[in-house]
Amino acid sequence: MLIDTVLAHGAERYRDFPWRNTTDPYAVLVSEVMLQQTQTSRVRRYFEAWIRRFPTIDALAAAATSDVLAAWQGLGYNRRALALHTAATIVSECFGGVLPDTTDELRNLPGIGPATAAGILAFAHNRPAAYLETNVRAVLLHEVFPDRDGVPDRELFSLLVQLSERVHARQIGARQWNYALLDYGAHLKATLPVNPSRRSKHHSRQSPYEGSRRQKRARLLEAVLAESGQTTADLARACGFDLAIVEDVLGDLQREGFIHTENNRWFS
Repeated sequence: MLIDTVLAHGAERYRDFPWRNTTDPYAVLVSEVMLQQTQTSRVRRYFEAWIRRFPTIDALAAAATSDVLAAWQGLGYNRRALALHTAATIVSECFGGVLPDTTDELRNLPGIGPATAAGILAFAHNRPAAYLETNVRAVLLHEVFPDRDGVPDRELFSLLVQLSERVHARQIGARQWNYALLDYGAHLKATLPVNPSRRSKHHSRQSPYEGSRRQKRARLLEAVLAESGQTTADLARACGFDLAIVEDVLGDLQREGFIHTENNRWFS
């Protein structure tokens, strides 16, 4: 049976991470946001330092945006840090610093999608939740759809809901079940000749980072955080980028709330 297969493989290949040793909803939220599009090895280096620096939702909400972004540097996709900061501010102001524990309320917060909300319910509260992410896709595609390409998420999600209900009926905890899915999926992706998740309809290859606009955004934001008050020309020289590209990227970062300008100088 699929459930027993997953549990057996998961138990054999269990991975111990710092965020698995807490049931604090805020800490789980931080880990889930960090793990979006970022490898566990990198998140491991940042998670505990982040919790020490911003130990509660209220502490994160009270922090300056520049401090939040500085603590995030190296994780990539800086929009996640802004969304996490904004979510913490909303929870601090509207929920008394206590992260909501319903799917609808969680989904209404910035940066929290279906998988992140499900992760919080499963890992912080041990509640049944259909937690569909790339490792889980790998398990379902390998075990249930071994000969199909282009399997849509709606079909995988429906199956996952049914499995979650059966797991709950067998009084197996949501944490145990979802950790098993994640760990078995990570093993499959690392050992099979072809990653099963590529047969998902929603699989997409990430474009190369080197030389990309993402790289330029990250480098320019890092430069502003390191030394506020530089001009556009200063930043272009410091980063070695074309002036026109720097002007364009800085404009994007300003519109998105990462930086601001005063007297033609840039500040975080």
